Order: sequence, then C-alpha cells, then structure tokens
Amino acid sequence: MPTSSVNPIPKMYTLLEVSQHNNDKDCWLIINGKVYDVTNYLEEHPGGDEVLLSATGKDATDDFEDAGHSNSARETMEEYYIGDIDPSSFSSKPTVKQAHNNSGKTIDSATKLLPFAIPLAFLGLAIVVCIYVKKK
Repeated sequence: MPTSSVNPIPKMYTLLEVSQHNNDKDCWLIINGKVYDVTNYLEEHPGGDEVLLSATGKDATDDFEDAGHSNSARETMEEYYIGDIDPSSFSSKPTVKQAHNNSGKTIDSATKLLPFAIPLAFLGLAIVVCIYVKKK
C-alpha cells in the first residue's frame, strides 16, 4: 500500500519578521507571497548582492519580475524557500514611499523633487515674462 505524503503547512512570517533579515549576514526576500532566505546565495547572484539587499523589507515581486528571470533562476529560488508571508501583516493604508538620507532621516518623495521644482518654477516665470514683454 503506498504511503501518502502530506505536505507540511508552510511557516507563516509577518512583514516585520522578514524585514529584520536585511543584511549580508542574514537576508530574506518576499516574492509572490513566499519568503526566501537568500543569505547563502548573495555571493552567487549574477546581479550582485546589492540587488538582493535592496529588495529586503518589502514585497520584492515586482523587482523580481521586472528583471526577467529565467526558468532556471526560478527553480534555483525554490532551494531558498522557507515559508509564506502573512498577507495581513501588510498595511492596508496607502503610504508615501520614503527614502533615507545618510543621517538616517526620512525624506518623502516630494522633498526629493524639490531641487527640480525650483528651477522649473523660475523657467516658467521667465517664459511668462517674455510672452508678456513681447505683447507690449
């Protein structure tokens, strides 16, 4: 009589748990609802370890899909699977993407655009003045 193999229930991780594994000694990623411990793969990754390290602490599915990984890469990825992400651990509220400067202070997206906005405002003002002067 054949024995039935029952798949164990995958371990569930929260976004907070996964985001704490974010360095070259301990690196976890979330891709397509699954959690991968890629620590031992960092040096082997063809795109370099920085690509993987920059994808920690968030859902990296879009980054992974945008890179156009091969079937072989997808098969290799399964070696590093450790569990699933708890979807309820993601905030349901929309948030503004934030970046951090070298001092660790948070910079929102609008602040990052400020250096471009000021020169564009002056350019727009100059165009309006030129049009106004030509009409006189």
